Amino acid sequence: MNELLVFMCDGAPVRGEIVSISSAWQAVLERRNDPPVVRRMLGDFVGAATLLSASLKFDGTLIIQAQSKGPIQLLVVECKSDLTMRATVKLSVEADSIDPNATLGELLDADNTGRLVITLDPSDRQPGQPPYQGIVALQEHRGTVIKPVTSAAEAIALYMQNSEQVDTRIWLASNDTHVGGLLLQRLPDSGGHAHLDPQLAAEGWTRIQTLGETITNEELLTLPPETILRRLFLEESAENGVRSFPARPVRFSCRCSRAKVADVLRMLGEEEVESILAEQGAVETECDFCAKAYRFDAVDCRQVFKTDLLADATRPPSSGH
Repeated sequence: MNELLVFMCDGAPVRGEIVSISSAWQAVLERRNDPPVVRRMLGDFVGAATLLSASLKFDGTLIIQAQSKGPIQLLVVECKSDLTMRATVKLSVEADSIDPNATLGELLDADNTGRLVITLDPSDRQPGQPPYQGIVALQEHRGTVIKPVTSAAEAIALYMQNSEQVDTRIWLASNDTHVGGLLLQRLPDSGGHAHLDPQLAAEGWTRIQTLGETITNEELLTLPPETILRRLFLEESAENGVRSFPARPVRFSCRCSRAKVADVLRMLGEEEVESILAEQGAVETECDFCAKAYRFDAVDCRQVFKTDLLADATRPPSSGH
């Protein structure tokens, strides 16, 4: 199961998604040896990124990135509009020192300096045009009370409420073999539900949320999306209708390449690269997402900077205006 199912509720202003990821998730974990609590958190964010990518009217790449001084130093999940994704995580401490029951706040925001950002990078972004970035709260402020966010689901729901102004409920589950998720969003009471009384719309949203709250982690991790939809909204289907759309495949795909590594070498500069060559004999690196190894010896590195010089030589002169 590697698919995402979108559905609409005819009797309530609600759009939903159900995702189930197995082999694509196992491809992420294939070369990793993170503790279970870290794998579960990474899996939850993989599910969240997939659900969000499918829910936004956006052509490009959605990136969830967390940085902290806590046990998780860096977490990155990328999902494109076609639902190809990749993910990685870096730890700042030894794996066996991490509390197996740690919450998101304890892993990412133990000292209140953690940063979680969602970036939308459009495929047609022009040079110099910055991508859209939204900060995801790691603390929820309720009046004078500050409550730490404890899960990826809670963080994403707050993000959608604050950044997109959309009431959103999300349930996420993950283990070593599967990632599952359910997303519910309240649609405006106009548009597709133009004739729906506001009170009925509010009651419908509450009713669908209540049904969603009956989902279990076991169901999210073991059942196909179609089965989950049928079980959750059996009564809704009979009374008001729940329409599903063709399932979309979810795939693991890494976009690393030798050319991109060469670009990194150019950014380092020829002097720095020469220093690495003198010390190590070659520049060797490994992709953080798929663990593919790249090696550049002295000849390769000279070619990298020779190509750079040729590009400069063939570039048309500035007009001076």
